[in-house]
Amino acid sequence: MEHPALQLSGITKRFGSLVANDDISLDLGAGEVLALLGENGAGKSTLVSILFGHYVADAGAIQVFGQPLPPGNPKAALAAGIGMVHQHFTLADNLSVLDNVLIGTEPLWRPRSHRREARAKLLQTSRQFGLTVNPDAPIADLSVGERQRVEILKALYRGARILILDEPTAVLTPQEVEALFATLKTLVADGLSIIFISHKLDEVLAVSRRVAVLRQGKLVALRDAGATSKAELAELMVGRRVDAPVRSANVSEGSSIARISVTGLAAGDKLKDATFDVGRGEIFGIAGVSGNGQAQLADALCGLLMPSRGEIRLDGRPLAPSPRTFIGAGVARVPEDRGTVGVIGDLAIWENAISENYRDAQYSRYGWRQRATAKEQAKRIVDQFDVRCSGLDAAARSMSGGNIQKLILGRALVREPVAIVANQPTWGLDVGAVSYIHSQLLAARSRGAAVVLISEDLDELFAIADRVAVMFQGTLSAARSDWTVAQIGLAMAGTSEAAHVPA
Repeated sequence: MEHPALQLSGITKRFGSLVANDDISLDLGAGEVLALLGENGAGKSTLVSILFGHYVADAGAIQVFGQPLPPGNPKAALAAGIGMVHQHFTLADNLSVLDNVLIGTEPLWRPRSHRREARAKLLQTSRQFGLTVNPDAPIADLSVGERQRVEILKALYRGARILILDEPTAVLTPQEVEALFATLKTLVADGLSIIFISHKLDEVLAVSRRVAVLRQGKLVALRDAGATSKAELAELMVGRRVDAPVRSANVSEGSSIARISVTGLAAGDKLKDATFDVGRGEIFGIAGVSGNGQAQLADALCGLLMPSRGEIRLDGRPLAPSPRTFIGAGVARVPEDRGTVGVIGDLAIWENAISENYRDAQYSRYGWRQRATAKEQAKRIVDQFDVRCSGLDAAARSMSGGNIQKLILGRALVREPVAIVANQPTWGLDVGAVSYIHSQLLAARSRGAAVVLISEDLDELFAIADRVAVMFQGTLSAARSDWTVAQIGLAMAGTSEAAHVPA
């Protein structure tokens, strides 16, 4: 009988008292796409890290095409035919496609690089799998979708027969997602096996044959993709029914003055021109591929970046570019990088809970921190926003990504701000955490807050935004409430045809 491409038997991994993987047994067939689902902290990353040799399991064994895989040895994993494409690409922008593919494939003591042979092999591989790419193109000149092709080619060039794709569609336009799925069909038809890790349930059901669900370190379900549903998978992931929040009709208070008004804004080296208004009780969405100026816009809207041109007004009043000014005016922020910008990982949870207004009189008196008052506020946030932690004195880094995001959201919303700037608020979070964060943003909207929602997730924008504009190469388009997926995808790629695609 033919061996499966991959077989995991009784994989267990502990970190102190935490059991990250608990006796997981799973197999992957040749030419199969197996989706791996689980909420944040369910054990997916640990399991993949063991498979790729970055961690050593405390118990269990792995076989690749019937042969035992030596534990804790990434080189052995590569030699066995395991390749991985990370969500955040590992490419050198100043090198060509060919140079990036060759890195690590030739011994340092070789007198010369066999570039001619390598180029021929790369072109043959790209033709075989339909991954068109120019070997001489600098990585810096490629689109996000093209860079992903290079990452896949890197793995295939090294002889990968099992490919692990970690959130592969997170930064792609809808058209690039379609192209990726076409590529996956070609790879599978050629006998490759794929582990597809994603939080997007529509895509999981569209591309996979089976779905494995992890919860709290255990394998709780294995389903045929054709015999399950998004609702069942969401419930299996979080252990309870998950209902998506419903966006009600716009609740604008009808004032003639916009709550947030941005005119001709330019800042940093990427944001060139942004003009928009956001009314009371409105969620204004901004779509776009990462790196087109959204980060600079978010920083300018929080007072962190001095505009080189333009103006930001709140309730008709101009705001000076200072974080304290923006916070004092009632602007709250949910930053893109929760781990390094949103919290200080080594500080206690209670300290992070007041970190943006620690100078307020109730938390600081004559230079002394009012610890009891600060902890009361932290407990209010933890209780109200369901932040799961081991205690207020625990370091922020000890929490999962979803709970860190809840802490940040609670810190932002507990003071009932008049405006919120949320940059990728649900990035990398599971369906349960996403639903919760959406419900909180919609609740703030219902209280009259103006929300600027910057997101690369079109499902998120279509679900809760009242209007959406697209950022491309630093310029913000006009906002619309009637985008189709095709139109917004073309606009994200900078295609002028976007406006002419029928709704």
